[in-house]
Amino acid sequence: MGSYIPSTAEERKVMLEQLGLGSMEDLYSVVPESVRVRSLNLPEGLSEMEVSRTMRGLADRNVRFRSVFRGAGAYRHYIPAIVKTVTSREEFVTAYTPYQAEISQGVLQSIFEYQTQICELTGMDVSNASVYDGAVAAAEAVLMCLERRKNGVILAGTADPQTITTVQTYCESRSVPVTVLPVKNGATDPADLAASLSDSSACLYVQSPNYYGVLEDMDALVAAAHDAGARVVMGANPISLGLLKTPGEYGVDIATGEGQPLGMPLGFGGPYLGFMACRKELMRRLPGRIVGETQDHEGRRCFVLTLQAREQHIRREKASSNICSNEALCAMTASVYLAAMGPQGLARVAENCAAHAHYLAAELSRIPGFSLRHEGREFFHEFLTDCPMDGEKLCSKLAEKGILGGLPVEGGILWCCTELCTRGDMDELITAIREVCAQ
Repeated sequence: MGSYIPSTAEERKVMLEQLGLGSMEDLYSVVPESVRVRSLNLPEGLSEMEVSRTMRGLADRNVRFRSVFRGAGAYRHYIPAIVKTVTSREEFVTAYTPYQAEISQGVLQSIFEYQTQICELTGMDVSNASVYDGAVAAAEAVLMCLERRKNGVILAGTADPQTITTVQTYCESRSVPVTVLPVKNGATDPADLAASLSDSSACLYVQSPNYYGVLEDMDALVAAAHDAGARVVMGANPISLGLLKTPGEYGVDIATGEGQPLGMPLGFGGPYLGFMACRKELMRRLPGRIVGETQDHEGRRCFVLTLQAREQHIRREKASSNICSNEALCAMTASVYLAAMGPQGLARVAENCAAHAHYLAAELSRIPGFSLRHEGREFFHEFLTDCPMDGEKLCSKLAEKGILGGLPVEGGILWCCTELCTRGDMDELITAIREVCAQ
């Protein structure tokens, strides 16, 4: 069943009356006037040859950097050739789970394998078929924790700002109170969490490594939340799980994150996928789809949609989410990447990321004015430094040299290293920064 769009004036009038609105414009009252498009002002149509020439001209304006030291939620990793080779096959690119899902055994098996890998990666019991992105996964996970007498949400202020905003947006429409904990030296203070918890606290969302790259004191945070009867949702970088303790080992209730590092290029912001995994007792609250393995009447291995929490499959009032897409191609991309890398390969990638970041942090600290902002805090592959000049100006100068610098944040710069940042790249960056600062 697709979305219904009223087509006649009478139908629109009835819809507006039901919603208590006076005009179609009132539907968009929450959209700021500054971003509304009043007229598309489209140009005249072009021939195929003219369109091709125009597109090439636009492509020529793109800038390709020799080295990249920016992360903040989207990361540049090496993608084995087999990933694109497999996922670009026509039967995968064009596939979509039909409403008689069991007909598409190949698609269901790919989702089942993805779910299995996510569970192994996070140390959790159950995974769904993914959601739109990491921020949505965090918001959906928070909603999973809400109960009639426990509807307060606590967010670590060290999480990605976009994730915090997304969770707040989801909660606002449901009148769910949200408390954002303060940031202290780049991390969350367990004492602040303990002071914010109450009998109405449903959950804590905390990201580790957090937005600043710092590893949170998960053991203390999980213990404090659970002692107060609140659940814990942990956001994790999937690459870091090849090296660090898993959410399951910390004893969290739900693990979420952005799956982009698992074989997906930066792609100007998408499409990505949000992974979700939880403990078995929360399985029926997971949004979207869960594929299960069973046997057919002849005893052969086969796959079925075990649980479907979307509103198009069950009564609307019983639906836990309006997630309607299974992100199957992105999920398959992550699955092929994980299969190609294997546990040892993923661990080596994580080790290289951490080693490169710590080397760069040490070298940057030798430059006057670039001291580590969160001295003494453990970090994975991102870290924040002070900057003796305007961060935007520095990054602009580095861009002229073919280097994408870190992200200017809070008067400093948030740097990131992956396995693709060679020692030569980092030494070139250090030399370039010294030259810019000396001007």
